[in-house]
Amino acid sequence: MLVLVGVISVQVGAAFAKQLFSTAGASGVVTLRLVFAAVVLLVLFRPALRWDWSTLRVIAGYGLVLAGMNMCIYQSFERIPLGAAVTIEFLGPLTVALFGSHRKLDVVWAVLAGTGVFLLSRVEGGLDWIGVAYALAAGACWAGYIILGAKVGSRTTGTSGLALAMAFGALVAIPIGAVDSGPALLSPTVLAIGLVVALMSSVVPYTLELEALRRMPARVFGILMSTEPAVAALAGLVVLGELLTGWQWLAICCVVIASVGSVATTRTTPETSDPPAN
Repeated sequence: MLVLVGVISVQVGAAFAKQLFSTAGASGVVTLRLVFAAVVLLVLFRPALRWDWSTLRVIAGYGLVLAGMNMCIYQSFERIPLGAAVTIEFLGPLTVALFGSHRKLDVVWAVLAGTGVFLLSRVEGGLDWIGVAYALAAGACWAGYIILGAKVGSRTTGTSGLALAMAFGALVAIPIGAVDSGPALLSPTVLAIGLVVALMSSVVPYTLELEALRRMPARVFGILMSTEPAVAALAGLVVLGELLTGWQWLAICCVVIASVGSVATTRTTPETSDPPAN
């Protein structure tokens, strides 16, 4: 339940964020989300700056890919349906899982995931290719987030590394959001919704997922997280009225099944992992 509530919170938060794009722009909404999330995490966990420069560089890199991942996926949300964007983005962590294995069975999961993306691109009218490119870039950043997250986890304790990385990511995003949105970011309504988005898409899911990881094997956690594309499609449908075709739903199912299969058939997994950030 903790994992599923976290997944729903992330995707419903993204759907609400998309409603702000016409007012504050995608970059502006991302900036508010990262800034508010950083402030809340820093206040809650109060990380100390007692690490060496090597560790701080890893944390900075972690924050950079965190900002890039959020910036790219929100730009994708602006152009294509929520479910399609998250499905394409999900290829990032799936690729990391597949490249970390040398089993023949993983070829099946790779082909199934590729089939899903192919089906998404072949629907009537197609998808905006700029939106697809942004989703792919977000997936690449997500892959980097996983790799750097493992390094941060081995060098820091608790969530202190995440809090500092979020703060660094917010500093990277602020100039971009300010240029893109300008004074609209200071509107009380935009600020209020931005805070809600930050809580729903960052603070609440991170807290729930970290608690869930203390209660279940990482493999089970990974399987449950694989439902994100389907949950994103449902959030887009309910909150935004984004209707998907039968082929698009089939494409999402292909990627979800490939992700579940990849995780479920893995014999060994890390005992801990950092939760996704979008």
